[in-house]
Amino acid sequence: MPPMGTMYRTAFQMAWPATVESVFVALVSFVDTMMVSSLGTTAVAAVGLCNQPKFICLAVIMSLNVGVTAIIARRIGEKDTQSANRCLRESLVICLLLCLLTCGLSFIFARPFILLAGAQEDTIDLAVTYFRILMVGQFFQQLTLTINAAQRCVGNSKLSMKTNVTANVINIIFNYLLINGNLGFPAWGVAGAAFATSLGNIIAFFMACRSLLGGRSVLQADFTKSWRPRWSTLQGVWQVSSSALLENFCTRTGFFIYALIVANLGTLMFATHQICMNICNILFTCFDGFSASAAALVGQRLGAKRPSEAELYGKICNRLALFLSTVWAIALIFFRAPMVGLFSEDPVVLQYGENILMLVGFCTYINGMSAVYAGALRGAGDTKFVAMISFACVTVLRPTLAWILCYPVGMGIYGPWFALAADLWIRGIAEVIRYHQGRWKAIKL
Repeated sequence: MPPMGTMYRTAFQMAWPATVESVFVALVSFVDTMMVSSLGTTAVAAVGLCNQPKFICLAVIMSLNVGVTAIIARRIGEKDTQSANRCLRESLVICLLLCLLTCGLSFIFARPFILLAGAQEDTIDLAVTYFRILMVGQFFQQLTLTINAAQRCVGNSKLSMKTNVTANVINIIFNYLLINGNLGFPAWGVAGAAFATSLGNIIAFFMACRSLLGGRSVLQADFTKSWRPRWSTLQGVWQVSSSALLENFCTRTGFFIYALIVANLGTLMFATHQICMNICNILFTCFDGFSASAAALVGQRLGAKRPSEAELYGKICNRLALFLSTVWAIALIFFRAPMVGLFSEDPVVLQYGENILMLVGFCTYINGMSAVYAGALRGAGDTKFVAMISFACVTVLRPTLAWILCYPVGMGIYGPWFALAADLWIRGIAEVIRYHQGRWKAIKL
């Protein structure tokens, strides 16, 4: 075993850029929602309606990236850089084809997609405009996410941080210029927010591509080698990604139904829900960075035939996440009023929003553990269990309990949030138990 201090430094050095990346991905929706709030609750609801459809489109690529991370991390651990680069090249081709399919269909069928998400007459046109422009930028964002996932496996986790920081800075600048027409720019409203997001994603894509050129990285876009996808190379990716795809499909379906239940409460209640969800997404995605780090480190150590070290890295990432959980719990419980106040001055929104954030504050610890151990299990290739527990909790339990508490029980907007808390606790406990059983150490990729 390496010295414990060395292992903590390794985990932290990989975790903090991945955490910053995840936070900045979530900040896109957060910033757009906050900056369009000057246009009223209808604009906030319109932007919020696009979140679940957007993540449904991302689900396929995110599933592919789970497999890419697991396989490339194993090959790097085995010191087989040739196979790692071959996996990267062929995965990028598959990613390109999937991006064309998902983003193209989403652009064409944007209106029925947004109507299915629960859009009302006062939000449908704004939401469709925002979503279509967003899909143009998401084509580039999906390719960037695959490159970043691969580079994280060789320790270059700062790339994802740089690309996402750049994308968000551009998003904020052009939101300021285009939403309300400042400094002589046209006032495009919600469309301006979508254009700013897409522009940031396009520039981030070219930054990610540059990391594969010039010999500065172990992973290279070598155009003298074959890029044709072969089953012999992608079989391991598919072995992991197929279960991750099922997990993402189940998760996004559950989130979609969950959001639809809240949308039926009306525009004001949905805007309140969306404000709280944007705040909580920052919380959830902070832990996604530790999850991604656990996946890469566990995969590398298993590839190097060091399962005990892999297990310890998962626990170290969890300990680091627990420290962050404490910070978030304090912030949500004691500073919930100014957080909600960033988005609205409506007294109804403030009252409901503060109470919701208080509830979420008591779920931060189990959410952090769940994210880290789920990431470690994915990195080991144990994606079938993660998919199964996601289906049970996110697709079945959360929306079912949300509807029961929201309507028959009569809890209104509080019902879905109590359902979310139940989902987090049950899923988190199951994943912690699975990790400590240790069966994932025997999985071959």
